[in-house]
Amino acid sequence: MSRAYGSNATLLLKREGSYGSIPTGNYMQMPFNRCSLSSEQGLIADPVLGQGRDPLAPLQDVINDEGDIVIPMDVRYLGLWLTALLGDPTTTGTGPYVHEFHSGKASIPSYSAEVGLSQVPAFFMHQGVKANSMALEFQRSGPAAATIGVIAQGETRNGTTQGGTPTTLTFNRISQFQGSIKRSGTLIANLTAGSLTYSNNLEKIETIRNDGLIDGADPTIAALTGKIDVRFADTTLVDLASNGTPVDLQFAYIIDADNSVVFDCHEVYLPKPKLTVDGPGGVQASFDFQGAKNATAGRMLTVTLTNDEDESVYL
Repeated sequence: MSRAYGSNATLLLKREGSYGSIPTGNYMQMPFNRCSLSSEQGLIADPVLGQGRDPLAPLQDVINDEGDIVIPMDVRYLGLWLTALLGDPTTTGTGPYVHEFHSGKASIPSYSAEVGLSQVPAFFMHQGVKANSMALEFQRSGPAAATIGVIAQGETRNGTTQGGTPTTLTFNRISQFQGSIKRSGTLIANLTAGSLTYSNNLEKIETIRNDGLIDGADPTIAALTGKIDVRFADTTLVDLASNGTPVDLQFAYIIDADNSVVFDCHEVYLPKPKLTVDGPGGVQASFDFQGAKNATAGRMLTVTLTNDEDESVYL
């Protein structure tokens, strides 16, 4: 009997025509670092009395199907995840193509995703997959990655893949050294680390049904949060925080002029941080910021993805 190894695991993805309807045909094979998307069904202790001290058999609870997918940052495949998170982009250009994604859309698409372990074999098809959040960590070195939080309707195990003949894109990896964080178009001085998270705050529609599945997952009030860590060298950011002055922040990974992804946070509020001296080393300040809708831009977040793929790949 063969044993399953992550080195042979596959992740296939395809957009659904309607929520929970598993599409046929060829899926896209997605690169990933880790995947915890899986269904689980808990047990409920039986409350019946009068049958002695030993309990009766437990009852099955509802099915929860969700998890995190950690993906390598790549200027081509990333467009699929951004579409799942923010909805369809507006695309201009003819190579390079500029795909612009906006926060705040009323609805987002759903997908079917298959996690394959071919050595067993076992192929877990998840329908009604929606992207709840995307989290990025910016640091000085290392491979760049994003964590996608997803919620699915349910899971079906198959003995063979249901993804047809998977298609692929040319992998164009991003490294942390290609990242930058700016305020008002200028690099933030003395920056040591940063993070950014966008969340749709999906609300699961947990109706009464005999299969234990949810009816859907709808976006509610979105949230844009993050953190910037700086060496304390001046009071510029502290003054902005103390005065409640909003700032614009830009998180970007730029390979070159034709390959990049830029996250523009149009209106961000900084809290006044607590400054502590923990020893003889440098003093550091951390700002856990929150984003808000900007009246001029008409939204909270704009993501601009530049690559050589036309919009048909993402629709």
